Amino acid sequence: MMPAWYQRMNPRERVLSWLAAGTVFALLNLFILDWIFGALASAQKQVAARRATLAEQALYVKERDLWTKRDGWIRQHQPIIKNPADASDLLDQLKKIAGKYNILVENPAIGSGETTPYHQTVFASIETKSPWPPLVHFLYDVQRPDAFIVLENVNLAIDGSDPTMMRGKFKIARWFAPAQRPK
Repeated sequence: MMPAWYQRMNPRERVLSWLAAGTVFALLNLFILDWIFGALASAQKQVAARRATLAEQALYVKERDLWTKRDGWIRQHQPIIKNPADASDLLDQLKKIAGKYNILVENPAIGSGETTPYHQTVFASIETKSPWPPLVHFLYDVQRPDAFIVLENVNLAIDGSDPTMMRGKFKIARWFAPAQRPK
């Protein structure tokens, strides 16, 4: 038993109505499938991220003693900031090490850096001109673990006027113990 509105249609209108209904049905199914596959992909990404986090946490638990010892060493050896002149002391130290290797220091500048729950910083910005081997020795001497000195920004290039010389721009920071240590 067919509805009256369907019986009043000619065969051409019936085919067109079936095509329209089929198109709407297909588009609706495509929309639903796209949503389902998107949700599935998102869930797979979340599972992968959680597995990676779990593996990382398992590694931290496994190496807990090592990290506890390192934290204790840092708390014991990290210097305490006494005054803003510590930035000047850092610059003097850099100039002394640079002088040891005959590295020309240009455009020195000092400043206070960021303060986080884990460290306070002072920094010195310098530009250098030297051959490559002394620059490597300079960088090696500057970055001793017990010095708490960090190269925050480094830009090295070959000097355009003398290809045997290197030009360097450095932002070098010293990390001091925070005012209030996190527990």
